[in-house]
Amino acid sequence: MACDGKINLNYKQYNKLRKFTNRSGKILPRRATKLCEKHQREAAEAIKSARYLGLLPYGDEHGSAWK
Repeated sequence: MACDGKINLNYKQYNKLRKFTNRSGKILPRRATKLCEKHQREAAEAIKSARYLGLLPYGDEHGSAWK
């Protein structure tokens, strides 16, 4: 997803926000999402808001990240 200045993300669009997280729930870096700095920050804030409201998980569902 290239950054063209027309990206509009908010916490309600959790299906779109899943593209910016990996399987374990971590936010992907800019080099992986291909977003500019401004839109990467907006995506990160939207993901954090969606996590707070329970729309996205904080981590993986099975807890296997530390095994």
